[in-house]
Amino acid sequence: MKLIQRTIVYMSVALLVALSAWAFIFYVNMIDEVLDSIDDGLDNSKLLIIHEAERDSTVLLKHSFDEGNYAIRKIPEHHAMKHYDQYKDTLMYMENEDDLEPVRLLTTVFELKENEFYELKVISSMVEEDDLIEDLFYSLLWLYLILIITILVINTLVLRSMWKPFFSYLNRLAQFKLGKNEQVQPIQSKISEFQLLNKVVTEVLESNIRSFHNQKQLIENASHELQTPLAIALNKLQLLADNESLTEEAVKEVFQTIETLERLTRLNKSLLLLSKIENKQFLNEESVDLNTLIQSVIEDFRDQIAFKELELEFVVQNTLRVTMNPELARILITNLLKNAIRHNSKKGKIEILLSGSGLQISNTGSANPLDKDKLFKRFHKESEDKSSTGLGLAIVKSIVDLSGDQISYNYGLGIHQFTVKFK
Repeated sequence: MKLIQRTIVYMSVALLVALSAWAFIFYVNMIDEVLDSIDDGLDNSKLLIIHEAERDSTVLLKHSFDEGNYAIRKIPEHHAMKHYDQYKDTLMYMENEDDLEPVRLLTTVFELKENEFYELKVISSMVEEDDLIEDLFYSLLWLYLILIITILVINTLVLRSMWKPFFSYLNRLAQFKLGKNEQVQPIQSKISEFQLLNKVVTEVLESNIRSFHNQKQLIENASHELQTPLAIALNKLQLLADNESLTEEAVKEVFQTIETLERLTRLNKSLLLLSKIENKQFLNEESVDLNTLIQSVIEDFRDQIAFKELELEFVVQNTLRVTMNPELARILITNLLKNAIRHNSKKGKIEILLSGSGLQISNTGSANPLDKDKLFKRFHKESEDKSSTGLGLAIVKSIVDLSGDQISYNYGLGIHQFTVKFK
């Protein structure tokens, strides 16, 4: 869920709670004010009726509410002395409504002559609470809907305009790549939070760019400084191996040293490649035809395939083009095919299947499945092949991760199978 949508949800819930609380408080206060107003009217009616009774004794004969809004009856003195004004809500039958309707009733006592006490009851119609609650509910519902619509309009017309520079900035950051984009155009806004974001992101990017260039230079320098003495040492050892004065045992030792140095050279190149991949130094991407690329790589390994007398089958279900760095694409196919050849059995089989969604390379080999948890780890080797650096599949995994693709391994019926799913 987007930030603006989540904000609207939270605001809608908060408004609902706030309006409900406000409605309850408003209702209680309104009922209290209505009752106070009615009670004031009842008090005024009481005084008018008492004054009228003092002038006209016939008023005292009205014992029911049939002809008006009051009723009077005579009461004994001891009862009158214990009485005080009472206000209460009650129901009374109304002929015009043909139903019981709510009324406010005032019960009081007054003395007309000496030791002559009367009980006076005065009524006044009230607002029906159920009608009031219903009207209040619908009023609040309309108010809530109007507020929500107002928020949506403000969000569409105002908030989106305010946040537009921010989202544009996010898109520029998402497209930023170390080594390719050296700058990101800052947010053009007078909002202080956006200006602070500009400052922080710029500082972080500049720090990362410096670190990237320093690390890149360090790796290149280290690789170069290692490659040169290794090449010199290999040349000298090869010249030494050609010396006829050396004994057979000495020549054997020299060749073992040459193999070690060659392995060290391959290891240095592989580690350098891994570092470049992880530092995203292969920036240029283009459309790569995997069909043509796989055929080219197969030709490079024809001699090794023939030497191990392997049966190779290349099945193309659909031609497939992927967008990635061409050099990395070749390394990916090369390492997978080299792995299938190196760890295959004599006169074994290799099958390469190219479909519209991915690449599958299957080969015969070890009778036991490989360890899926360690298979793509650096320096993990399943075989005793001393010429292997243990980095081939680690490089494959790094390339796949860099491209956002997926690679998986399965084993069944003596067949080892690697599947690459391209995005």
